[in-house]
Amino acid sequence: MTISDSLRAGALDTGTDDLLAEIDDGVATVVLNRPERRNALSPAMISALARLLPELEQSDDVGALVITGSGAAFCAGGDVKGFSERGGEGGAATEVDPALAAAQLEMQRATVGRLHNFARPVVASLPGAAAGAGLGLALAADLRIGTPRTVIATAFAKVALSGDFGTTWLLRQLVGPARAAELMFLADRTDAPTCLSLGLLNWVVPEDELAARTAELASRLAQGPRLALANIKRNLLLAGQAGLDEAMAAEVRLHKECGITDDHREAVAAFVAKRPPSGGPATRRPIPD
Repeated sequence: MTISDSLRAGALDTGTDDLLAEIDDGVATVVLNRPERRNALSPAMISALARLLPELEQSDDVGALVITGSGAAFCAGGDVKGFSERGGEGGAATEVDPALAAAQLEMQRATVGRLHNFARPVVASLPGAAAGAGLGLALAADLRIGTPRTVIATAFAKVALSGDFGTTWLLRQLVGPARAAELMFLADRTDAPTCLSLGLLNWVVPEDELAARTAELASRLAQGPRLALANIKRNLLLAGQAGLDEAMAAEVRLHKECGITDDHREAVAAFVAKRPPSGGPATRRPIPD
């Protein structure tokens, strides 16, 4: 059973069948749902995702977010067949339309940018390929779990495009400049073992265990100390942008903020008593191997 198979029909109204979503026991699950097109992005899908993410982020019912794809792929990126039907991404235009460029930037900020900065932990569950803009969505997550069938490809150079959806920046952050250049310039498919060694995947699990292992990981995160995890994410984001002194100043402020919470007091008492915190055994489950 895949993650999309397990969603309750109509759990959240996204406004389109191209995007499914539900909230269950603290975990919000979002499914890119165009399996017949390998979940290639459609205007309806990407617009719905942009509307949905701020609602999920503001909900007290959400402790972690999972994003995945329906069927055998995560997301093939832009709909190249759609590009072909209109004569390329820009159609018949010979000059860039500033209004269209501005609109695309806002859409990317509302999707990839929102995922990257999402106030709770984000897990991308990759049943198969993540390519182009779909790779950007996957890389915007904090953690990625895949199967032996998972492959990634930047894909842009194959269709004479330079790349969008934050893919170049996110790749460089994760694998460094030389590897990012290799992946962007050559646009070759990268298999799951290589993704694991590069840090593009955190875990590779058997295909028939992906849904269960994703749910286990997301539940552990959702049932954890929410303020502490949110502040850890803030520290991680700042670490990529600030010097050590600025990062330490932020760490102290956020650390002290966590130190006056009931979550912290309960966790300390549980540690000393050698028992699980009152949040339950989910917080002690091992992360998937």
